[in-house]
Amino acid sequence: MKVWRICREIHAAEAFSGEGARLFGGRWNSPGVKVVYASSSLALAAVETFVHLEPNLRPADLVSIEAEIPGDMATERLDLHSLPRKWYELRGESLRTIGDRWIRSGSTVALYVPSAAIREEWNTLLNPGHRDFHRLRIGRPKAFEFDLRMFR
Repeated sequence: MKVWRICREIHAAEAFSGEGARLFGGRWNSPGVKVVYASSSLALAAVETFVHLEPNLRPADLVSIEAEIPGDMATERLDLHSLPRKWYELRGESLRTIGDRWIRSGSTVALYVPSAAIREEWNTLLNPGHRDFHRLRIGRPKAFEFDLRMFR
């Protein structure tokens, strides 16, 4: 399965390290817990990036990075029914506990979680501490630009 990340070019070398999520935490992890947030398509990665941008600021230094999870690697999908009601509005401990528990279990290299930006789509959490993480095939960064019309 292919997954994508979009980040600033200056951070491309560590885009799959989980360091940014470790420093700041996120919807699915607490600060101090390394995890890599990726998306199931480049379009979803773009939306996930776009919702975090400052309004009217079109970054000129973005890159997209594609990675492939080998088909023989064990992955898992979060059960939507196990999530709290209106989970997409939450950024608290309940969702972070789910992600932290999965990371610490080391059970799989990837956990598919629903996107809060487009709830019918799925993002992928990657565990950089998993014993098979090194088997991911991570591509080279490619320049990425949002269409200018998105910033009018």
